[in-house]
Formats: sequence, C-alpha cells, structure tokens
Amino acid sequence: MFVLLAVIYIVLMLAFQLLGSQDTYAQLRELLDATEPEGLLEGVTGEVGRAGLLLMSIVSTGLGGELSESQQIAGVFLGLYMWMTVVWLLRNILAGKKVVVRDGIYSAGAPIVPTFLMFFILLIQLLPAAFAVIIVSAGLQSGFIAQGAPAMAAGLGLALIVVASLYWVVSTFIALVVITLPGMYPFRALTIAGDLVIGRRLRLLLRVVWLALTIVSWWVVVMIPIIILDGALKHWFEQITWIPIVPVAVLLMATFTIMWSSAYIYLLYRKVVDDDASPA
Repeated sequence: MFVLLAVIYIVLMLAFQLLGSQDTYAQLRELLDATEPEGLLEGVTGEVGRAGLLLMSIVSTGLGGELSESQQIAGVFLGLYMWMTVVWLLRNILAGKKVVVRDGIYSAGAPIVPTFLMFFILLIQLLPAAFAVIIVSAGLQSGFIAQGAPAMAAGLGLALIVVASLYWVVSTFIALVVITLPGMYPFRALTIAGDLVIGRRLRLLLRVVWLALTIVSWWVVVMIPIIILDGALKHWFEQITWIPIVPVAVLLMATFTIMWSSAYIYLLYRKVVDDDASPA
C-alpha cells in the first residue's frame, strides 16, 4: 500500500517537473573538482569525502535549479498531501478498517489548509535556529569566530538556540497529526498538542532528535555510495552522463523521508495518547 503511494507521489513529482536537474548536479561536481585543494581528496577516503561534500551541497542548495512559483507551491502541496495521506491510512489501519490507497488520496485532503498553516507555524518556530546557524557561519567565514573563547561561546550559543528551537516545535509536530482530525482548527490543534506534551516534552524531543539522526544516517549510507558509483560509471562510460542517477536517488530518498517521518510522528502521537502513566 505504501509502496503504491510512493509511486504515485513520484509520478506526480515528475509530472510537475520537480525532479532535480542533472545539469545542476554536474555543475556542483565540476565546481567541487575545480576548487578542492590539490592532493586533499585522494584515494578511497578522498572519494568518500568528496561524495559527502556533494551530498551536503545537494541537501543545502537542492538540484531544482530555477523553479517557478507554481512548481514551488506544487512541491510543498504534494509533500503535505503525502504527510496527510500516510496519517489517514495509518489511523484507519490501526482502527481495524480495511482501506486502500485510493481511499487515502480521496479522503485525506480535507484539512490541507489547516495543515499548511501548521507547517507555516513550524517554519516560524525554526527561524531562531536558522538565524543562529547563519550568524555563526558568517562569523566563521569572516574569521571573527576562529578559535579559542569566541569559537567555544559561538558553538555553545548555537547549540542552546537549536535545542531551544527544537524544544519549541515538539508540540507542533504533534499538532500536525492532531490537525488531521475532522473539524479541527489550527490553534485548537496547537492547544491540544500542548496539553499532550506537558511533562513529556523532553522525552518527545529526544525521540524527534532520534528521528532526525536516523534520517541523516540513512541519507549518508544510501546516497554516498550512489554518488561514488555515479561518478565511476560516468567516468568509464561517457555515453551515460545524461542519465540523472543521483537526482532520481534524491527523489526516492525524499519520498521515503516524508513517509517515514509522518508514520513515525503519528505512531509517537498514538503512544502519547494511549499512555496511561502520569506526565513526568
């Protein structure tokens, strides 16, 4: 069922031309090859390091190139719809109902506007962490934060802001599930989620961090070998340089990430709701 849902999502992404650009990926690779210090990335370790740097560039800048506004809106809409469909399917499966993917696609879209508003609130809550990362990066590049006490203070401050921001958004992750209930409104969902996480916020934060760590590890384990293999194949066979091996792999991993994250958060929400223990 979920494999079929993933296939439908990928087909829609391709239909809206949201597959990453092979030309953009090739430019990133050429830029890395041109700017890397001579002799630094050599041997097996060097190939792994080069692939890691390419993966970081792909995740941070993307492979979409110049997307139109309609394509950007379509990408966000499809991602949120995937989230809601997975939640809808899991809710009904755990309730003992027999459902198919078609039921989820046709029935899960009712709260799309409240879900979009909740996602927007989540982005606002992550702004402090984003600003902190930008400021620290600028300080490192300018040399203001180089070493010693300034570097330690900047690292500690960044860690505290990121943790505080994550601590803040824990209830919003739960609210992204609550908002899918029939007749639910955004601020009501935030209130309910806030009540659910009282006394459990730290434990839930650790589980959200665990989710992030597992996703990062899977991206590293899957994508780095693919990037290395892609470079080797296209070095040996120049005729296949046009095949978007890495962009397709990125789309598959993004699809898996959305589905896994939504299932993980929903099951975490169910455990909180079914937990009879008093909040710690």
